[in-house]
Amino acid sequence: MRHISIIGFGRFGKTLYRLMKDDYIVTLHDRGKIDSHKIELTKNTTISKDLNQVYKNSVIFYAVPISAFKAVIASHKKYFQPNQLLIDVLSVKLYPAKVLIKYLKKSKTQALLTHPMFGPDSSQNGFSGLQIVMNKFMADDQNYNYWKNYFIRKGLRVIEMSAREHDKLAAESQGVTHFIGRLLEEFKFKPTNIDALGSKKLYEIMDQTCNDTWELFLNLQNFNPFTKKMRLRLGHSYDKLYNRLLPINVSSKYIIYGIQGGIGSFSEEAVLFYLNNKKVNNFKIKYLYTTENVLKSLHRGNIDFGLFAIQNAVGGVVQESTYAMARYKFKILDEFVIKIKHFLMKRKDVDITHIRNILAHPQVFKQCQSTLAREYRAFKLISSKGNMIDTALAAEALSKNKIPKNTAILGPGNLAPKYNFDIIGENLQDDKENLTTFFLVKR
Repeated sequence: MRHISIIGFGRFGKTLYRLMKDDYIVTLHDRGKIDSHKIELTKNTTISKDLNQVYKNSVIFYAVPISAFKAVIASHKKYFQPNQLLIDVLSVKLYPAKVLIKYLKKSKTQALLTHPMFGPDSSQNGFSGLQIVMNKFMADDQNYNYWKNYFIRKGLRVIEMSAREHDKLAAESQGVTHFIGRLLEEFKFKPTNIDALGSKKLYEIMDQTCNDTWELFLNLQNFNPFTKKMRLRLGHSYDKLYNRLLPINVSSKYIIYGIQGGIGSFSEEAVLFYLNNKKVNNFKIKYLYTTENVLKSLHRGNIDFGLFAIQNAVGGVVQESTYAMARYKFKILDEFVIKIKHFLMKRKDVDITHIRNILAHPQVFKQCQSTLAREYRAFKLISSKGNMIDTALAAEALSKNKIPKNTAILGPGNLAPKYNFDIIGENLQDDKENLTTFFLVKR
């Protein structure tokens, strides 16, 4: 009987041992403790922490995590013997090939690449009919043919291919399967009492892939150079399919434009400017108050187009738009600017001497910073959160006693007649040519 060593005795190390234990004198080695009372060892098996003893055997199998492979080979290099055969069983092939070439350079030690296409779960009922990928790599004909024939005798189906071809195919099969399984777990996919066969198969995929360690999943995704492209394709396919399920137009009667502001806002002014300029007549405006709401509604298919401010000549980028844009995918259809004028207004039943606060969007305060510091430094500048960050909505709230009466609103002048406010300051923007840029977007 030949002497072999198995380095790494995790879930797959145990599976490999189960395949070979009756045919070889085996030395087991693992950086952790191997509890011989929990596994059934043959009389031809020994457990050793001594690497000198481990590397006395002519064939060494590496059943270590992919991420640990380089460190293991580098630290064990001094124990390699001439004409000794190293066999990796990693789920990726280009990476171990690169590592072995580096550390076996100018060495007479041989190396064989394999990937057993099975695991602890799929081999529970035996190994017959299961697949194993083989690549001769740095092994001679005698060693390669011996192990090829051995695997065939064990009932395995041997598939011979290059490391590159393996990784490319593995990304499109094993990589996809593990990614879908983890995705279903993240989705919290659970069996129900009305599951059809397809649902049961999906649950099997999730159960099988998630039974493997998170470390294996990370390694499969990160050490195969083709899995990144696979994930990007999956994401693109998801987006494409998701969008196909949404209606081309939300309504058959009119085009729905969702805007960042409320009634009387600068966003309303901007969208009306755009629609008039483009001679669009059959439309409906949906007032969504924030850029987050606009892009969320666009993503969900509740509006046809979205409009929001992205930048001002004085105030710079609109932060709420920047943060929202980072969370959603969309297409920019148009970009245009309008001139913005800011007015300070109060309720008619409140004396100006009683005004304590000025309420506005944070971007508005940036555009009027110098003027406010010079002429209204006694007032406290405040901005609300959520939908109330919109100045037009805040003006409506002030008119309905939903915010303190001693608050002044800084925003579009057309809010004053709409809510019967007194204007107490005009053209407060620092730059009289105060231009704001808007995006018109679609899915």
